[in-house]
Amino acid sequence: MKPRYYEPKEKFVNRITEQLKDKADVKKFFDVAKTRPNKAIRCNTLKITPSELLERLDKKGWKVEQPFPGNPEIMIIRSELLPGEIGKTREHILGYYYVQEVTSMMPLLALNPKPGERLLDLCAAPGSKTTQAAAMMENEGNIIANDLSMGRIRILASNLERCGVTNTVITRHNGIELCDKLKKLGIKFDKILVDAPCSGEGNLRCSPRTLLEWSEGLLKSLGRKQKKILNSVVDLLAEDGEIVYSTCTYAPEENEMVVQHLIDEHNFEVVPIELPLVTRKGLKSWKKDKFDKSFKELKRIYHHDNDMEGFFVSKLRRKH
Repeated sequence: MKPRYYEPKEKFVNRITEQLKDKADVKKFFDVAKTRPNKAIRCNTLKITPSELLERLDKKGWKVEQPFPGNPEIMIIRSELLPGEIGKTREHILGYYYVQEVTSMMPLLALNPKPGERLLDLCAAPGSKTTQAAAMMENEGNIIANDLSMGRIRILASNLERCGVTNTVITRHNGIELCDKLKKLGIKFDKILVDAPCSGEGNLRCSPRTLLEWSEGLLKSLGRKQKKILNSVVDLLAEDGEIVYSTCTYAPEENEMVVQHLIDEHNFEVVPIELPLVTRKGLKSWKKDKFDKSFKELKRIYHHDNDMEGFFVSKLRRKH
């Protein structure tokens, strides 16, 4: 079945053209946007090893690829599955794997939480990155996983339980209000993940309606909210603590301009990261705004470079 696709607005086409520059590159961007994304899963190493899971899936007749030798937990399903089949298996119900887009796994690979650390996941539901963090931390240390919507929190709690996560406390707060409360309590974190609510330009393949709902006003509004969220978390960082700020959008208003705000207003610096995907550097400028030279270390992930969804990943820490 051919995926539904909506024609992009002229302003959106112009913006992508301005980012990518090359005509052939732009054409590929929009051609790939019309195709179906691949199915991907992440092995939950709290319950099973990647090799054991691979063996079980092989017995089902699934064709599974592990594209990154350094991250065998990342698996792409190449088989044509029935609708809903990937979520109905015994292995999924038992929490042996989490259905998660590959690019969605990149923020945690960048943040790299260790066992025993304290981590804040400010916009946590439905739990893909929280469960990934818990697995990387081997259920040691502490995670605070926050969201505002009770419906989303129910899904988050269900996913944590299914995946055997035991080091996480769920909170239900407006993110900025939670940060204020944590500050008063004097709580500090070694790692903070702000996977911010965004316009979703990177999800055109799985959510074509994004093209209908898109507007430049939305980008600017979200950019203001994202800056406020980051303003609220900076004082929760422990000494030498690190923040990963990520979105699933290409909009500079929600990416580079937000990171530049953190640098200008809070004396932060960009931390270089390596990801196992084809990535592009952060933009040098956008319209009248010029960005820090360190933005070459920011990671833009375009859907047509990897046959995956789009993402933006940045890692930051306070300057000494």
